[in-house]
Amino acid sequence: MFELATPYALLLLPLPWLAARLLPPMRAGGAALAVPEHIGSVLIAAGRSGAGGAPKLLRQVLPWLIWGLTVLAISGPRMPQPVNALKVSGRDLAIALDLSGSMVRDDFYMDGAQVTRLEAVVAVGADFARRRTGDRVALIVFGSEAYYATPFTYDTEAVAQRIEEATIGISGRATNISDALGLALKRMAKSEAATRVVILLSDGANNAGATNPQGVAQLAAEMGVRVHTIALGPKDETTAEEGERGVVDATTLRAISDISGGQSFRVKTTDDLVAVTAELDRLEATDSDGLAAEVYREFWIWPAALALLGCLALAWREEGA
Repeated sequence: MFELATPYALLLLPLPWLAARLLPPMRAGGAALAVPEHIGSVLIAAGRSGAGGAPKLLRQVLPWLIWGLTVLAISGPRMPQPVNALKVSGRDLAIALDLSGSMVRDDFYMDGAQVTRLEAVVAVGADFARRRTGDRVALIVFGSEAYYATPFTYDTEAVAQRIEEATIGISGRATNISDALGLALKRMAKSEAATRVVILLSDGANNAGATNPQGVAQLAAEMGVRVHTIALGPKDETTAEEGERGVVDATTLRAISDISGGQSFRVKTTDDLVAVTAELDRLEATDSDGLAAEVYREFWIWPAALALLGCLALAWREEGA
């Protein structure tokens, strides 16, 4: 139903009437012009004929109509519009994505085609981010260094797009797990979210940074931040041959999740990765009450436009007179 944004503006309606009643009349000024009698009679006759050209009722009603429409526009007529409530889970979720040099290895398969580890993570991870509606999601990418690719936001589509744009080596080619986790905790320390979660995905071993990953995990536990870890790669340090490259340190990642109260996942294939994201959806469900939003369709433009047309019509009649 219609309502007014500023209903008290309607109190302005009697303002012209009050001004006419209370203010002293304006005295007409100007010098007299002496003209021959014949010319004066012609001018008087023309004035009388012009005054009769515009109906008296129109001259009296049109200014009031213009004023009423102007006041109505000022009062802001509007109508509430139904909108879908935004689901808010009360969770801050940081995705820490490994972009070290080993992510270029093409030992994964997707739809029967051989793909790199990064391509598999991008395809599945972007879809996972899009499903986090209601969470405040951030993306951290790390290699030798760690930085926020996307700050915490409810715009999960923006996070998914940044995952799809991820490039190997942009943050260095080493694997600095400690700094990635520490960066997530630094931002979460000021968070007022009821739940704080980090999802850490890596395909290597911590070989950069001066901090021990288990020590950072202990700090996460003290802050109440759960860290779910995903160890990505066909081989880990327990199954690989000595000196083999591209091997994930699943033991350290498992220790991080155990210390912080999270879950640890081992991913060897693309199907494993899909299953992990489904399990994370179950562990960190997004169902919640929605935030009410008030959205209105504004109609002030219509009385304002009619008032403008009335002014133009009044000016035109006066000019014609």
